[in-house]
Order: sequence, then structure tokens, then C-alpha cells
Amino acid sequence: MMKVIIDFDGTLTAEEAQVEALAERSLDTLARELIGVPRQRLVADYQATRERLLRRPSQYCWEVNGLIASYCNEGAFILNTTTLQVMLHDDAEYLDAVRRAFPQAEYDPVVDCTNYLFHRHTAELAPVFRPAARSVLTSLIGHPDRTPIILTNSLGDKVSRHLETLSLDQEITVLGDTRQYAMDPSWKQGFVHPQLGEIQVWPVSDKYRVDLRRPEYYRALVRTGDDGSRLVVVADTFSLPGAMPLMMGIPFFLLRTPYTPDWCARVVNGHPLGHVLEELADLPEQLEAAV
Repeated sequence: MMKVIIDFDGTLTAEEAQVEALAERSLDTLARELIGVPRQRLVADYQATRERLLRRPSQYCWEVNGLIASYCNEGAFILNTTTLQVMLHDDAEYLDAVRRAFPQAEYDPVVDCTNYLFHRHTAELAPVFRPAARSVLTSLIGHPDRTPIILTNSLGDKVSRHLETLSLDQEITVLGDTRQYAMDPSWKQGFVHPQLGEIQVWPVSDKYRVDLRRPEYYRALVRTGDDGSRLVVVADTFSLPGAMPLMMGIPFFLLRTPYTPDWCARVVNGHPLGHVLEELADLPEQLEAAV
């Protein structure tokens, strides 16, 4: 049996069509509830910060516990999260307000703030599924040797509720809040790279280094395969969901989207277990050919 682990936001859904609404709602909440400054000021700062990030994407990251969880432009939602984080860090007034709003932060006040905004407002947005989402899931459900599983950073109840709108013939297991972004600098687990030997940080190019110190995501993958099933991971971004499976010997399919950086596709294509999907609809056929 093969378990096909599929990301939700951006893979089954077209998050590029939702990110503007997510940003608008996040700025509303910051202005009205968390920071208390004019919304117009936040909008101007958000736009200026976003432009700054996109000019130098290799220098701006989603950071957690001092480690790089993802580069800023790897996903539409990731760019929104990173823009908010940089904007809130860079303005002393914003940062003080966020610290007051999240005094007992699990990670740090800014990360907790952006996590809160993401979970709250993506739950409010109606799903915008990619055209092939239902047919691909139906194909996997009907296959005798395939089991689709949704593994996502989003909360499981949101994802399950949104999947219901597809009217699938069978309920799909959802592993929510898997925290692929939960970085731990004290984690000692190493991974064997065919050329570099044992590593914890994968230098994929001169500009980009992908940190593998993601124990919660690692444990989620191990638990999912502990019954002896073969695993395959499918997602729209590389650093968060893709690098770890490849270093664990798990095939990874990167869905190319309007926001996929060229360097991510090159790294995935260059790995023996990596595959780039040009369309989500190609997944069932590509699984047969590659696995």
C-alpha cells in the first residue's frame, strides 16, 4: 500500500487566488484588534515591505526559533506571512503592540501573531480548489493500492470542512497542524546526503540553504509510515514540506504554480526522488510512472 501525502493550501487549493483576501483580513485585525493604528498606515507598510522582500527573496525568510523555515517567495501564503513578520519586527510601535497582545508566546510574539492571523482568516475564506482537485482525490480513493492523506500546517477542522464541499465518496484522513515550520536548533537528527554525507542544513545553491531541523514534521512522517506503507509527498512548496521527505528517502512531487521559484524546481528535478508536476491533474499518471 502506498500513502500519498498531499498538502492542502496551495496544492489542492489555488492560494494565489486567496492571498489578497487573507492579507486584507489580516491587516483589518491588526488595525482594529492587535495594534490599534490606522489601517491605511498598515496597508502602506505592508506593500512597501512586500516589494522589498521580492527584490531580494534570498535574504528574507520565515524564521522560527532563529532558523529559516522557508524563503519568503516559496508560496503565496508564505510571502504574506513573511511580509507581516518583517513589517511587525521592523517597526518598534508594531512590535511593542504585538508583544503585549501575545505575552506568553509559544514561539515568539511575532510568529505567534502571524500564526494566529493565518489560522483565523484562512478558516473564514471559502476554498478555491484547483480544477483537478476532486478528480485527483477521486482517482486515489478508487485505486486499490493508494491511500490519500492530507498533511497540512492548517488546522484539521478547517481542512475537513473544506474537503466536504468536494462531495467525495469517501472521507480522507487529515493530519492537521503538523507544523512543518517548527524549527528546533537543539535537534540532533542528521540526514545522509549522497554527496555531502550527514547534514542538518542542505546547501541547495549558492544563495539558498534549507534547514532540516523540523522534528515535528519528521515525526509526523515517521508515524504515517510506521505500518510499513510506502510514502509519497505532494506539495506546492519545497523548504517546508519537500526537503525533509527527500532526505528521508521519500519521493517528493513539487506542484509548479504561478509562484514557484525556479531554484525550487531545479533542486527537486535534480534529486533522484524528486519530480516536478506541471499540473495537479498529472499526479495519478506520474505516480504510476515514477513509483
